[in-house]
Amino acid sequence: MVKKTLTNTELKRAQGIYNPVRKRLFTLKEASEYLGRPVWGIRELIWSQVIPVVKQHGCRKMYLDINDLEAFIEKNKVVYN
Repeated sequence: MVKKTLTNTELKRAQGIYNPVRKRLFTLKEASEYLGRPVWGIRELIWSQVIPVVKQHGCRKMYLDINDLEAFIEKNKVVYN
């Protein structure tokens, strides 16, 4: 019989103390995966000011707030009859 070693996360989950922190800021790649669009499609949404970005002063890297991504989804929902 092979004994399995649990990871720290698996051990905490088994003990009932697993409380993951929900990630709020996504990179462009992560946001593109979340929305199911290519990275350049996300860039175009940013450039056309459809989705705001979070930038640290003096840094070129852009992050997208999950709340803004959710708002974008809700705003663009359409019901067809």
